[in-house]
Amino acid sequence: MIGKPSRILVIEDDCETAEQLVDSLATHGYNVDLALDGEEGLKRGRSVDYAAMTIDRMLPGIDGISLIRLLREEGVFTPALIVSALGEVDDRVRGLRAGGDDYLVKPFAFAELLARVEALVRRSENSGKEIVLRVGDLELDLVSRAVSRRNQKIDLLPREFQVLEFLVRNQGHVVPRAMLLQHVWDLHFDPMTNIIDVYVGRVRRKVDAGQAYPLIHTIRGIGFCVRAPG
Repeated sequence: MIGKPSRILVIEDDCETAEQLVDSLATHGYNVDLALDGEEGLKRGRSVDYAAMTIDRMLPGIDGISLIRLLREEGVFTPALIVSALGEVDDRVRGLRAGGDDYLVKPFAFAELLARVEALVRRSENSGKEIVLRVGDLELDLVSRAVSRRNQKIDLLPREFQVLEFLVRNQGHVVPRAMLLQHVWDLHFDPMTNIIDVYVGRVRRKVDAGQAYPLIHTIRGIGFCVRAPG
């Protein structure tokens, strides 16, 4: 790694697995902190600015899903990789809906975990290069996670913010439903799911209701596009 090593938080209650994760990440140049239960993980996660964290889903005290949800509610948006033996689609969706950024099923190859951690660290580091996204009279502050339109605050849940951020980053281009599902939830496209339409509908109502013009447009049979008139 070039420059100051990134700091990673590992939240894992199995001592053997925790030791392997800490040693392997440290070998690859990361500074690693370890929490052995959910309460310690919550305390560390809210008090230290980490580049990324790995969270075991089944933790004593506070489970991994509740831990992520609590951190997101407190405004902590450190990229989080959920590690779990529960690998069904419903389990993954539940974890990602709670605010997780990626999901890895046990047993896993460490090379894959490392690659996923590296991707989350890049996302964390790159987010600071662009502070505010704008389209028309809409502004997204990527640091405070605040959204406003004509200087009026818009309250979005964490996943709603991610949906809007991805659409705005691709403003002027059609974003297929499958692309949104992959980049926001990191799931392969399931033609039977309506999760994308549900979330985009929520965001549209909050962003476009009562405004002079709509920003979020549905492209029938394909996906969505954010664009301002003119």
